[in-house]
Amino acid sequence: MISKYKTILKDIDAIMQRDPATRTKIEAILCSSGLHAIVIYRLAHYFWNHNLFLIARIISQTARFLTGIEIHPGAQIGYGFMIDHGMGVVIGETAKIGNNVTLYHDVTLGGRKLFDAKGKKIAKRHPTIGNNVTIGSGAQILGPINIGNNVKIGSNAIVIKDIPANCTVVNEPAYIVVKKSSMPQETFCSYGIEPEKMPKKKQ
Repeated sequence: MISKYKTILKDIDAIMQRDPATRTKIEAILCSSGLHAIVIYRLAHYFWNHNLFLIARIISQTARFLTGIEIHPGAQIGYGFMIDHGMGVVIGETAKIGNNVTLYHDVTLGGRKLFDAKGKKIAKRHPTIGNNVTIGSGAQILGPINIGNNVKIGSNAIVIKDIPANCTVVNEPAYIVVKKSSMPQETFCSYGIEPEKMPKKKQ
């Protein structure tokens, strides 16, 4: 378990590694709205974990106002998290996000199943995202589903079912277009998939 300070440093490193438009760490700290949202989230999450729910929500709503990024303080987010561009990102209360995950603008990690058949509120309503996942702009990952490690989700995909590790998925509803036994961690694919690597659509 790494400290909150080291976690934020890893978040800054993630920007330097994955955003070619950011030249220095100072630039990342001053100009990255995604980083601002993440840092404020981590503060709000601290209060949430200490049962100071209203303070946590006020802090998170402040981040939403300042950055256009809405992260519920109850969400659980690992280190090396990066939100590129950021505007319109929504991360729900029971979402769990692993390490070294990248989200682009307009991504939603949203809830689907709010109540069971007996009308009882379901605790886990949002997705669980594995490590080293890239989610392209406009993608919607909905419900208490599991996204495996090293998954790439293409822009505007709508994902409502579990996705195994080492896959690339596209479209609505999302389907797998690439599946490997393993996917090298150093491979970074902006927006989830490179157009020139898209397989041809079957006739």
